[in-house]
Amino acid sequence: MKLLTLNCHSWQEENQIEKMKYLAEVIVQEGYDIIALQEVNQLIADKIVYSDVRESNFAYILCEELKKIGVIYNFVWDYHHIGYDVFHEGTGILFKGEIEEHISDFIGTSKDTNFWKSRKFTMISQSIGEEIVDFYSCHLGWWNDSDNSFEKQVDDLLKFANERGNRYFLMGDFNNDANVRGEGYDYLLERGLRDTYSYALKSDDGVTVPGAIAGWEGKCNASKRIDFILSNRDELKIKSSEVIFNGKNRDVISDHFGVAVETF
Repeated sequence: MKLLTLNCHSWQEENQIEKMKYLAEVIVQEGYDIIALQEVNQLIADKIVYSDVRESNFAYILCEELKKIGVIYNFVWDYHHIGYDVFHEGTGILFKGEIEEHISDFIGTSKDTNFWKSRKFTMISQSIGEEIVDFYSCHLGWWNDSDNSFEKQVDDLLKFANERGNRYFLMGDFNNDANVRGEGYDYLLERGLRDTYSYALKSDDGVTVPGAIAGWEGKCNASKRIDFILSNRDELKIKSSEVIFNGKNRDVISDHFGVAVETF
């Protein structure tokens, strides 16, 4: 199984269409089974295609681009909040084949879509072999943020995920540096989550953000590892965990690099 997570920074990148097409090409070449995307934006003013999906929805256009190449992915998406007054900003998951169900819900203290720190998860469940596995796209907030507690977001997310009783993968931008002790990353591990990066037979430096980005003003401007693929099971068999779209392993297409994990 091949997994990819990427904060795609959609519609805020120069040469966005070219970068999207490049992303589609890499997806086809690598053959990812599940793709978790964050900052999946659409313009609020655009025409609705179906449900809440509008013509500029990044995941929708990406899937259309993949279709042109000859590969079919489906997607689910929901928005957390309004961004920069013009976007619905959310999380999405691209997947092959059929799914059992998909759910999206708020986590944390804020459920106001007008507040840019409001957060949701997006989840699909899929039959893998003889078991049902849940996959989440996550875009969480920051440690010590009194506007929307990171701890509350994690607690809500894990309460939902653990009560389902399935094996699961939490994929996304967690906005907490794995190299900083006593903060959000440790909070995740203390609650029983396993970082696939630590279990991988092959890995790299893990850096997913090379410096300062939006949302980190006044915080750490150094390189950091804040994008993870986490799981709730110990028996992880991880062949590789590699940073992608970092200029070394594929071209840069966002202010975040992606994380690609392959299991045995």
